[in-house]
Amino acid sequence: MSQTKSNIVMIGMPASGKSTVGIILAKALGYDFIDGDLLIQKTTGKKLDELMGEIGTQAFLDLESRIHQNITAERTVIAPGGSVVMEEEAMRHLQEIGTIVYLQMDLDMALDRLHDPKKRGVVLEEGETIETLYYKRLPLYEKYAEITVNERGHALEDLVIQILTKLHGH
Repeated sequence: MSQTKSNIVMIGMPASGKSTVGIILAKALGYDFIDGDLLIQKTTGKKLDELMGEIGTQAFLDLESRIHQNITAERTVIAPGGSVVMEEEAMRHLQEIGTIVYLQMDLDMALDRLHDPKKRGVVLEEGETIETLYYKRLPLYEKYAEITVNERGHALEDLVIQILTKLHGH
């Protein structure tokens, strides 16, 4: 089966709302929904923070990349983990099967929402902070984004409407 770009792939910082907005978007479009973090948990039988503690950051990124490279879907909203943007092979695959939508949030929003990054399974290297992570990933989100929606001051429904409007004009 040859895949078309009938999917929508949500990218953005951890806690940017990829899954929440993604589910609402999927309902609005009549699409399926895949949560990359849940896919990893289902595949491994472990929560993300446990898995990272056991295998380490690089092995986790490699596993995450492999799992995302194997996603086959049609008419699906995909919300990969925030660190997938660091894995070029995974992002290349996601670009081939879907339109990349970047949920952009400001640093202050990221700091406000990410109180316990390790518990959320956020990939942080030794000594890395949310701020350094934000500035490391920002150029990658911008590189891959086909549609960008800034979250500042918008309710979830507004974000979905903006995405739908940009998709149809895309």
